[in-house]
Amino acid sequence: MVSLLAARPSGDYRTRGNQETTELWWKDANERFELIASKRVLYEPRAGDAHAAQRRLAFLETIKVVDSPVASGRLCDALLEAGVVPRGAVTDAGHIADAATLGVDFLVTWNFRHIANAAMRERIEGLCQIAGHPAPIICTPYELLDVNRHELHDMPILSDLWALRRASAA
Repeated sequence: MVSLLAARPSGDYRTRGNQETTELWWKDANERFELIASKRVLYEPRAGDAHAAQRRLAFLETIKVVDSPVASGRLCDALLEAGVVPRGAVTDAGHIADAATLGVDFLVTWNFRHIANAAMRERIEGLCQIAGHPAPIICTPYELLDVNRHELHDMPILSDLWALRRASAA
């Protein structure tokens, strides 16, 4: 998610919409939620271009970063072992495990492949329960937008899409 905040505006409409949604959510998220991340999250933003990595890490400096609980490693292994998260997605399993063992209410992500995946949600919740941890609600920033504060017209990408539709209809 932080990668979308720090990235250049995408030319892909879906990605750009996700970027704008994330920016709107991030603006007031600290007022509405206690934002925390495990130290595990700090590894991903450091990869790639050094300048982009600095931008990503700057966003993370504004939130509380905590150690992963010992139980997180066990839950991460269980998620991988049960095939709930593919073995090649260790970091994604770690994010889920950290969120559950830290007792956070929401795990906010755009990762539909291994995390915010409705087909996997029941299995993720089940394994978290078996391990004795409440599963976080896994969702996107869009689902947590304060709709009373941010209207869809606050998203320039939608204005562009509506303009294209009007031009196409004409």
